[in-house]
Amino acid sequence: MLVKDIEISTKGKNKITYISLTDIAKIKNPADPRFVVINWLRSKETLSFVGLWEILNNPNFNRVEFDTVKNEAGYNAFSISPSQWIKKTNAIGIISTAGRHNSGTFAHPDIAFEFASWVSSEFKLYLILEFQRLKEHEQKQLEWNARREIAKLNYALQTDAIKEHLIVPELKSHQISYVYASEADMLNVALFGQTAAEWKIQNPTLKGNMRDHTTIQHLLVLANMESYNAQMIKDKISAKDRLIKLNEMARQQLKTFSQSKNPLFIENNDNEV
Repeated sequence: MLVKDIEISTKGKNKITYISLTDIAKIKNPADPRFVVINWLRSKETLSFVGLWEILNNPNFNRVEFDTVKNEAGYNAFSISPSQWIKKTNAIGIISTAGRHNSGTFAHPDIAFEFASWVSSEFKLYLILEFQRLKEHEQKQLEWNARREIAKLNYALQTDAIKEHLIVPELKSHQISYVYASEADMLNVALFGQTAAEWKIQNPTLKGNMRDHTTIQHLLVLANMESYNAQMIKDKISAKDRLIKLNEMARQQLKTFSQSKNPLFIENNDNEV
């Protein structure tokens, strides 16, 4: 993530995003930021903070060794590196990595924000804002991906129903493909009012298909339609009647979603078809 024109790298561990203290330290010492981190860590106030964080969050934290380190802090000769801190106390809030790529010292956001405040209170605020923006974007992406996976699962239900009830042994491979395409476009027409080919002609510069550029509401309705269509195929309902029923279902559900006060349905979506 880019904060005040400085690239701050992150590292995932145990489903937590750790923030690079080394990159933050470049504000004070671009040439050798590791000394900035060491100077911060040797402070008794810093050790009290990171030690308390470990006590609250790390059941395997070595509190005996922590007390020893804390008692030594404050003397001129005292110094401790992130790797030494981790080794002595079995700390998890700070991690130290070596290598050519993404190396340096990283910390849990709680600790990284404290370090950023020590380096620059102004930078800390910008860091928090950018980190929050990043996490919100990740959450929205997870929700979007989850709904795409739901649509895929329901599509599998539909294709299985097609195999079992619409595709007879005498059909050739190209005829089977036509049946699948026909069923997919039936849903497209019922929900979007056009086939995939018609949408592509109208949107020649867009990548993907119409389902990649629609709203979350439409994807949820599509997932429901695929399940419903699969059941209607099993019930041997004709394609014409299924199209009518699917369109009625789509219009009713979209109407319901449009009246919902759920933030998921009232937020603006730039991907709308």
